[in-house]
Amino acid sequence: MGYIYFAMKEYILPVRDLVVHPGLTVPVYVDNPLSVACIEAATNNHQRIVLCPQHSWAYPSTIDDIFGTGTIGEIAQVLHMPDGAIHAIVRTTNVVNLSDIIIQNGIFSADISPVELLDDSTFEQTVALRDKVRDAMQILSNHHKFKMEKLQAIIQNYPMPAFVDTVIQMANIDTEIAVEILKMKTWREKLVTLLEQLMLSIETEKIEANINRRVQNQMENGQRQAILQEKMRAIQKEMGEDDEEIDTTSMRKKIENSAMSVEAKEKAMSEFKRMRTMSPMSQEGGLLKTYLDELLAMPWDKSDTAPIDLKAARNVLDSEHSGMTPVKERILEHIAVMKKTGKNRGSILCFVGAPGVGKTSLCKSIANALSRKYCRISLGGISDEAHFRGHRKTYIGAQCGRIMDALKRCKSNNPVIVLDEIDKMGRDWRGDPESALLEILDPEQNKSFRDHYLEVDFDLSNVLFIATSNSLNMSSALKDRMEIIEIPGYSEQEKIQIAREHLLKRAAEDTGWNTENIIISDEAIAHIIRNFTSEQGVRELQREIEALLRRSLLQNDGIDVKTEFTIDKINELLSVHQNANMSNKIGFSARL
Repeated sequence: MGYIYFAMKEYILPVRDLVVHPGLTVPVYVDNPLSVACIEAATNNHQRIVLCPQHSWAYPSTIDDIFGTGTIGEIAQVLHMPDGAIHAIVRTTNVVNLSDIIIQNGIFSADISPVELLDDSTFEQTVALRDKVRDAMQILSNHHKFKMEKLQAIIQNYPMPAFVDTVIQMANIDTEIAVEILKMKTWREKLVTLLEQLMLSIETEKIEANINRRVQNQMENGQRQAILQEKMRAIQKEMGEDDEEIDTTSMRKKIENSAMSVEAKEKAMSEFKRMRTMSPMSQEGGLLKTYLDELLAMPWDKSDTAPIDLKAARNVLDSEHSGMTPVKERILEHIAVMKKTGKNRGSILCFVGAPGVGKTSLCKSIANALSRKYCRISLGGISDEAHFRGHRKTYIGAQCGRIMDALKRCKSNNPVIVLDEIDKMGRDWRGDPESALLEILDPEQNKSFRDHYLEVDFDLSNVLFIATSNSLNMSSALKDRMEIIEIPGYSEQEKIQIAREHLLKRAAEDTGWNTENIIISDEAIAHIIRNFTSEQGVRELQREIEALLRRSLLQNDGIDVKTEFTIDKINELLSVHQNANMSNKIGFSARL
């Protein structure tokens, strides 16, 4: 086979994981046909050869597969083996950069330019760096178990190139970093980079050793605990006190005696059998036990069965809320239908009104009127449907949704659940909570509501859902599921009545006053409403009455002296309170 001579170009022999410095005699073994052809071409044409590291593992096929720097040398000896392989001896002379690389018949060749190297190997600073590299190798040898005697012999008997190459090979320095070291123009630079890599390897080995030690300790502790628990179970069994067996038997009986649906009971027994086959130390076993506890805690057959009394319901609504006659009449109509049908027939009620008009407290009064449990779920800012549907139990920290959690806390399957601030729900990439809510509020669909965590159907048709909203800023689909009942703001006369019947008592209780020591006329209350509040509800009025009582306590050294709160007295006390609030607002604005 004839080979074409590349004028003024040097042959390139790609090598794997071999970066060699000049001034060394290097044995090279090749069995790849193209590598063999390259050496034979260089020998036949009496040319030198460049040992060039390669990126790829297989013989390179493109120019990008080899590095742009290598070591050129003379081929001192070639020995042909019977299997076609070649053993060659190359004496390296210079580091060279490659340019204008070409490939012909699979053989690489290129123009070369030498990289000048300043021989500072005998300088004091260089020798000190070499000793530091040797010390770092001594530390690293504790992890890699290579023999330091070889490195010490090289320091004593061979020049600096042999030392650097040996360290690169023994420490298994990455080829790219080894090439960067090869291109450097002083031995000092080479040793500094080499020392940095060794220190990085030492720190990495320390971290891995710490991790391995921790894992080993945890495994030993886990095995120790498992052995001790096994011994304890054996002792308890001998004494007839096997707690685990007792717990297991108890859980099986709870599942068998539970009032859950057939589907839920089959699911529970399936998960129970899986749990029995797992080790007590297993994490999945603990998760399954938690799941079964959640399933058993659901109120499958627990209901508030107090009969509905319309007269008592009217009395409760009238005693807890003044005015709002049309709203209370609509609520009583809804309760009357429930009494007749025995079910939550009719639309879902949604109270819409400004803050402070009594929407949430009205919902609590409905629960009291029906003698049912009450639970409020705030929907402000919710943007993940998992809040309603729960998380899959395969997730870390999975739990059931807020609807199922409310039923579990109420220990009843027919409570009054208030969906507060339904207009403030969000929506983002985690899902659309409104879609889940539409299913919950639809009487035709919520009979078989499936929580993602529990993975069984639960009947929500007995739950009385009531929604509240500050505005009608809702989707048409959501409005379609509910009957909108707008609660208007209170008139001045209604506010006076509410203050007289409710707010004064509440403010006195919150501030420690005896109600008999509070003397205030309707005109005085009207003066507070006109001059110190500006709202449709009564929250601000509640705060002003409390402020009035607090200022009076401050003037009387914390004693609730019997006081008549005239208009002049109110102006005196509340003007100080208003001035303080105004100062705070001005200060806050100034900071902004």
